Order: sequence, then structure tokens, then C-alpha cells
Amino acid sequence: MAVLLDIKRACKRYGDQVLLDDASATLTDDGKIGFIGRNGAGKSTLLKVILGEEELDSGEIIRHPRLRLGYLRQHDPFLPGETVQDFLVRDSGCPAWKCGEVAGQFEIKAAALAGPVAALSGGWQTRVKLAALLLHEPNLLLLDEPTNFLDLRTQILLEHFLKNFREACLIVSHDRAFLGATCDRTLDLSHGKLTVYPGKVDAFLAHQREQRTHAERTNAAVLARKRELEDFIARNKARASTASRARSKSRELDRLEFEDVAADAPTAAIRCPVVSPRRGPAVRCRGLSIGHSERVVARDIDLEIIHGSRTAIVGDNGQGKTTFLRTVVGSLPPLAGDVKWGHGCELGIYAQHVYTSLPKEDTVLGFLERAAAIGTPAQRILDLAGAMLFRGRAVEKRIAVLSGGERARLCLAGLLLGSCNVLVLDEPGNHLDVETVDALATALVDYQGTVLFTSHDRGFVQTVATNVIEARDGRVVDLNGGYDRYLAAMHAEIDTAEQVRGSPAGQRPEKPAHRDDRGLRKERAALEKQVARLEAERKRYQEALLAATDPAEALRLHEAAARVAADLSAAEDRWLQVTEELASL
Repeated sequence: MAVLLDIKRACKRYGDQVLLDDASATLTDDGKIGFIGRNGAGKSTLLKVILGEEELDSGEIIRHPRLRLGYLRQHDPFLPGETVQDFLVRDSGCPAWKCGEVAGQFEIKAAALAGPVAALSGGWQTRVKLAALLLHEPNLLLLDEPTNFLDLRTQILLEHFLKNFREACLIVSHDRAFLGATCDRTLDLSHGKLTVYPGKVDAFLAHQREQRTHAERTNAAVLARKRELEDFIARNKARASTASRARSKSRELDRLEFEDVAADAPTAAIRCPVVSPRRGPAVRCRGLSIGHSERVVARDIDLEIIHGSRTAIVGDNGQGKTTFLRTVVGSLPPLAGDVKWGHGCELGIYAQHVYTSLPKEDTVLGFLERAAAIGTPAQRILDLAGAMLFRGRAVEKRIAVLSGGERARLCLAGLLLGSCNVLVLDEPGNHLDVETVDALATALVDYQGTVLFTSHDRGFVQTVATNVIEARDGRVVDLNGGYDRYLAAMHAEIDTAEQVRGSPAGQRPEKPAHRDDRGLRKERAALEKQVARLEAERKRYQEALLAATDPAEALRLHEAAARVAADLSAAEDRWLQVTEELASL
């Protein structure tokens, strides 16, 4: 076990804000560490110090001579028109076969590998950056909120990658489920101090609660004893016969000490609108097609969402989740079919295209007062403003000077202060810290209205959702099952793909025998048709598997899907070999 980083008595502050206060911690090469702390505690600042982008006010960070840092870049390092494979070769200096092998760990194969990076969604571009990171062979990965804006599939692929990654990691994330699945240790930054705990994040939080409870009980006992001693001393110090005992008790009183209990950070006070429960369908979609004039995203959508339900819209990035929500609420016209809301439905919408149009000359408090339902107490308005991080003088800010994240939080706060009986929320947790997301989830569970939402936060969806609708492969369907079932199906699909991927990591595929370029092009065209056919067949089996209720039938479908996935993987690997040989010719 080698020490990669030794942080010693680090101090860092911005004005009156103290981020690091004589903080110390040691990071070794034999573990993956989840880095936690409240928003603004200084986690990202410490990462910048480790990377050498900022300096400490005092203290030092000692780096191992053989330390190789890998940092997941938030900016796009791609050149215009560059293909995925070209970028990986350029960035890493590795041969094309090695780049293709590593990219395959993130399901970047065949057409995606040979296609332009610009054509990929944000989640797929993150996969490309992770592959590039791995090709540099770092022995300490620094990941700052790596799951932000990633769809579920990419989050699970990232989990699998990190579980199999043999070097050390330091991962900043608000996603406790992700940290629990990937990290075996915890680093906490609170009140300027660093604490390393030799266990997972949930165990650390439980340990933290136990320590606090123990300290509070100890302080209560000390306070009771202190009062007893003070009472005895007051009654006996003036008498000659008991003065010596009073002096002895006084010395005991001087030795009593209270344990330090850190002050709690402000907690979110969130409550959804109080509405009367309703029955029957809230909204019906019949023969609905969604998309834009130049492209149909999904067609033949027939859905019914019931009053009082909390429906999660799930699916990979680019599959149409937001397009579906925008069409349902009327901000995007349907291409075919219709959407009908029930009588008396009052919609509250939280989405990017809403919070970019807030009145710029209004103040935070003025906007919330106008958005609140009639009769809302002023204290509730201030409490919710505080929960959304508008505290003190911040409520007097004009909307014109707010950042995008601040406007998003303000829009959500105004929605929660209103009287809507249907809430439509597109990624409501993106700009909130973990404690506020937890409070929002609890509030939505208590809400008597209807909720239609998207979120990439698994813990949030598991807490809130009562049913699940999936957008995938040009369809939007009700899965007739809970989120846990959807998660299990997604894990099974990814596990199957990994089992049949082929050669072990690090083994270079054998090059095919040399042939003329006409024969290779003919074989590649045939392989592309085979890949398309197998992909369609695999999708049919996956859809049937999600809908299956009989265990024996589900097992049969799973085995059939695995066979097709194996054939598909072999065809894609062969396509890659043929493409590489054509390139070499």
C-alpha cells in the first residue's frame, strides 16, 4: 500500500468563507473513496488544488513521485468533425485496436466508434471521455459529479467500469446509491475539516449520527452533574463545616467538559401545494406521435395517467423523454393523435424553457410572493426560499442577475408555493444539493395531486415513483411495473452484454488474413445488415422480457436475448476488424 496523496494542515478561504481549516487526510492506492459534503463545502476547490489549478493559503499536499492523475473533463476536448476513434487515437496516442477495445467497455462499438463525436448525445460523449481517461492509465481518478446528466444505462456502465478499475479513485457525488455501489471508503468535508472513514457512505452517515447522539447524551449528563455541583457549592460554601467539601466540588466542576457537537446545516423546509384528491384519468394520449417537423421521435403512443399517481418517464438520453413531456403539456405540438387532460386539471410546469423566461426585473421575494397561492404565510415563502438557497439578502436579488441554476431553483420554488394539482417536472433535482433533493422527494410523496416527472437520480425515482413509462426505440410505453423492476431489467441487459463481449481485457484481437479491399467492403456491407437485423431482434426480446409476468417465460426470453446478444457482439467485433483492415489498406 503506497500513499498517493498526503494532505497536511491545509487551509483555504475565500473572503469570510472558510473551506479548509487545518484539514488533513491521506489517500492510498488501494481503495476507491467517495467524497461527500454539503454544497459549497469546498469539495470541487480541493480537487482543483490537487490538480494544481489552485493553491492552498497554507499547508501542503505531498504527491507520490509515480502519481498519475486522471480527471474527467467537463469541457468538450473534441475537434470539429472528429470521429470517436480519431479522437481516442489523438488524445491517447494508443493504436486504433486498443482504443476500440477500451471503447467497447462503454458499449461504443461499430457505427458509433467510426461516427462523428458531434452526433452523439451528452451521455455518450461522457462515455467517450471516460474511455479516453482509461487509455492514459492513471493510478488515481478524480471524478467530480460524474453522474450529472447521465442516463441510467450510462450510470450503470460507469459503475461497472469503476468496480473493475484496479487503481484508486476519488469520487465527488451527491448520488449515495452510486457511491455505495463503487466506493469502499468515505472522505467527508464538513466545517473545514476532512474525515476519512474506512467504510461505505451509508455506514459513515450512520456512524456520524451515532457519534452525535452519544455526544448529545454525554453533554446532557454533564449539564445535569454541573447543576448538581453548582447547587451543592451554593448551599455549602459559606458554612465552615462544609466549605472544604464545597471547594472539592468546585474543582470537580472545573474539570467537567462538554463534547463538541457541530451545528447542523440548515435543512430544507419543502411542502407541495395542498390540493384535494381526485379520481379517474388525469391525461389520455391516443395515437400520439411526437417529435419535430424534421424528425419523428416516437409514434403510436396510447397512454392513460391516473389522478394521484406519480409517474416517472425513463429511458436513455435522446429517446424522447423531454419531447414527450413538452408535447403533453402543450409547449410542443403533436405530429399526430391527441392529448386530453381531465376536467379541472391545473398544471404546474418545471422545465428549462419555462425558467429561462422569468421576469428579469422582478426580485426573488417579489416573484415568490406573486407565485404563492392566496393566503400563503410569509414565513412559508421565506422558508422555501431558504430551502432553495436564497437566504438573507439573497431574496432581494433581481432575477436579471441570477445564474441559470438559481433561476431553475426559483422557478421550482414558485411552483411549490402555488395551487396546482398536477406537477410536471423535468429533472427537478439538477440544481439542488442532496439534502434538498431528499426533502423534495418526501414532499412529493405527501402530495395529493398528480406528478409526471423525469430524473436521472435513482434514489429520487425509487422514493417518488408509483409507476414507470419508458421512452425507447421510437415508442413510449407504460411498463406496468415499479422502478425496481426496470432497474433489474437494465442491469440484466448490461450484464448479458458484458458476458458475451468476447476476448479478455487487454488481449489484442487477431488481425484477419490479408485480402483485397473489394472483398472486405463486400463483407462489411453484409455485416452491417446482419448487425441491424440482430439489433432489431434483440429489441423485440427485451420488450417481451419487460412485459413478461410468467417466470418460466421470462427465463426463456432472457436466454434467447443472451444468444442474440452474443451473435450481435461477434458481428460487431468482426465489423470492427474488417473496418480496421480496410483502413490499413
